[in-house]
Amino acid sequence: MSVAQIIDRAENRRAPFRNGLGLSLLAGLTMWACYPPLDLGFLAWLAPLPWLMLIRLPRPVRGQVLASYLGGLVFMLSALQWMRYGDRLMYIGWIALASYLAAYIPIFIGLSRLAVHRWKFPLLVVAPVVWTGLECFRGWFLTGFGWYYLGHTQYRWVELIQISDLVGAYGVSFVMMLFTAAIALQIPSAWYVRLGLIPGLSRQNEAATLDAHSPRRYLVLATLCLLAVVGYGYGRRAAADFSPGPRVALIQGNFRAALRTPPSEYQDSFLVHNELTGYAVQHQPDLIVWPEGMFRYPLQESAPGMSRADLAEVAPYFPVDSWANTDVQDTLEAMSEKAGAALVIGLGAYVASPTQLDQYNSAQLIRPDSGMQTRYDKLHRVPFGEYIPGARFPLLASVVPRNFGLSPGKAAALFEYQGWRFAPVICFEDTVPHVTRRIVRSIQRQDESGRPVDFLVNLSNDGWFAGSSEHDQHLITAQFRAVELRMPLVRAANMGISSIIDGDGVVLTPEVFLTKDAVSGEPRPETYREPSGRYRRKLEAVAVHTLPLDSRGSLYLWWGDWFAMTCQLATGGLLLTCLPIFGRRSRAQASSPGEEAGHA
Repeated sequence: MSVAQIIDRAENRRAPFRNGLGLSLLAGLTMWACYPPLDLGFLAWLAPLPWLMLIRLPRPVRGQVLASYLGGLVFMLSALQWMRYGDRLMYIGWIALASYLAAYIPIFIGLSRLAVHRWKFPLLVVAPVVWTGLECFRGWFLTGFGWYYLGHTQYRWVELIQISDLVGAYGVSFVMMLFTAAIALQIPSAWYVRLGLIPGLSRQNEAATLDAHSPRRYLVLATLCLLAVVGYGYGRRAAADFSPGPRVALIQGNFRAALRTPPSEYQDSFLVHNELTGYAVQHQPDLIVWPEGMFRYPLQESAPGMSRADLAEVAPYFPVDSWANTDVQDTLEAMSEKAGAALVIGLGAYVASPTQLDQYNSAQLIRPDSGMQTRYDKLHRVPFGEYIPGARFPLLASVVPRNFGLSPGKAAALFEYQGWRFAPVICFEDTVPHVTRRIVRSIQRQDESGRPVDFLVNLSNDGWFAGSSEHDQHLITAQFRAVELRMPLVRAANMGISSIIDGDGVVLTPEVFLTKDAVSGEPRPETYREPSGRYRRKLEAVAVHTLPLDSRGSLYLWWGDWFAMTCQLATGGLLLTCLPIFGRRSRAQASSPGEEAGHA
């Protein structure tokens, strides 16, 4: 090589791969520590700093995409480890989902670097916009995965998360990343040099560039924004005017979920939940809620006019006489009448029509005064758990079992009792922001009275996950739904954590919390939390509480994800600017492959 080439190579030498990998792994591990089970949420204000440092570098480290992906993979594999408890086959789902979610980290770093270094946008703006845009995208893409948002780490800081009624949980993530970016801009160039991130002869020039783009005013602006958000939270909480609503009893069994439930467990499940219901009745609830699918006996309905031959053809696995059997309906109505309270029961519903048999994951309302009422069939199914995407295509149809999966529900349902109006959501529907909002909005649009929905009822079966951190994270996401929609939410969850959440997103300690004494078999009072502060789970329990109704309105309920969608559009526009760059690189490599290979 000539002297000029030697000098050029020395000046443009990039930091080694191991340095970038170390930073990214540090970020990934710290991010994992922010969520349950460690639940060190305060670390989330600093956890993304290593990734932001990679964005600030004038030249990317070697293998930047791989290094940042591996950091994201460590985070997601650790956070989602609870998936493996569901079934041995879930190991595949765990690795696949973590591998997919990890890709958002190199995309975040790559797009942010493009905006900062090519288009000269300030990191203070770029980082929160791109991060929020990508969170929003994964909340919608492939039916949506609304877990492990950055803002979820702050569920304890109740005043901070009140902004969710304006901009959703995404807005909390935006404010956090804005503040973290302001901190990242204060990191002096000397740190980069010590970490070996600025090698080469041009070290002084690049260090000077980093220091020149670190004005203190950015930190001041971010601090003022944070103070304004917290001030809004204090104001909204001060304006709360909770009024007493129905007295709700949550019934929590302790059954390990499995892909196939043996018929012998049907009666066990019924007897346990029926006994717990008896404990609850002593405290005079207005509404009693069983978890998802805990009434094991199926509810069967057939279209009018179907003959025995029609039923035998469309539902060959059911005895024909079972479609005329009313034991399930009679049992549920007798339970409600005996309890003197309305019941919301999680069960499976089979509906036969002349052309097909539909199987639904359902919530059934039964009233003591009028018997069987509205049934809600779950709208938002879990991919691969409740249905196989694309199963109707010939290639997949040949390998997917004919009767596998659930049918999607047709519409949201409004439950009413004694003047109270409430909307049921099942399982993970309360983890996806736009799904829960859409359910409430569709009810309000269809209802001629124009009266609002008073509260949400979630029926979940978290017995798949054996008391792991999934239970905590599921509850955390539900807390944000309560703030976004400004309505209380009650959760009856098999194995736990059954909970009552007010319109501020606060998990309330039940007025009554009973468990079954292991020796006497009688109900006994128990503390809602363990001495460590951890919510109790993996036990049979009854929680009874008078629900506080919330009269405040919500901009998010009316406008939805307007803020996050704006960030997503900006991120998409930034992505489009990459296409000409990739095109020029391809043409340059085709015209002078030797020169490009030497430069690489």
